[in-house]
Amino acid sequence: MKVVLFCGGMGMRMREYSEAIPKPMVPIGYRPIIWHVMKYYAHYGHKDFILCLGYKADVIKNYFRSYDECVSNDFVLSGGGKKLELLNSDIDDWRITFVDTGLKSNIGERLKAVEKHLREDEVFLANYTDGLSDVNLKALEERFVESKKIACFVSVKPRASFHMISVDREGVVKSIEHVTKSGARINGGFFLFRREIFRYIKDGEELVEQPFRRLISEGQLITHPHNGFWACMDTFKELQELEDLHSNGNPPWAVWSGS
Repeated sequence: MKVVLFCGGMGMRMREYSEAIPKPMVPIGYRPIIWHVMKYYAHYGHKDFILCLGYKADVIKNYFRSYDECVSNDFVLSGGGKKLELLNSDIDDWRITFVDTGLKSNIGERLKAVEKHLREDEVFLANYTDGLSDVNLKALEERFVESKKIACFVSVKPRASFHMISVDREGVVKSIEHVTKSGARINGGFFLFRREIFRYIKDGEELVEQPFRRLISEGQLITHPHNGFWACMDTFKELQELEDLHSNGNPPWAVWSGS
């Protein structure tokens, strides 16, 4: 299956970084977060990527055009530094399609912009490039195929330190509990779509707004609940948490490390 990755947004909530590089290029360890997302999919055998570019697209293009395998792989150097033998490789068998999908396009518009690159694909994967997880992709794929539905996404428990409340018409609080104990779930990305999804997206629409509501009305949208690791890099605090996990060794999203 092809993997569509949305990496054209401006990342305004990480403005200090986004003024120099696009959000997908924010590093975690020695590689940008987009690499971690792509490495995850490649682990499950999905190595044909379509990047929906926008803001600072040149930075992403140039990164992969000048990719240095030595940074994250073992190698042997000989001949006084003239001969280099890689012992393993990251992206040698990856195929990456770079598509300009607009500077200010929303996710629905970006997906529509790459429709022509998916004409031969009955089912394809899609994701944001700021979320990491250890969700079992094989199990997710199997569930989606068996469902025969048009769309599926991973739902996760929110990690925010907020409390949810319920009130009556007079504003009297009836209950209050931490959001992680409320049973609420949020969209965690990691989408699977059938080609029919494009019939549900009209010009200018955001993917998870009107199109998803149409799917819901027809019973064509399912979710895959995931209770394992999931984290989204929206703020510097969340970036630091991912950095800490990475620096401690064996980060939970690095499913490829145990292979």
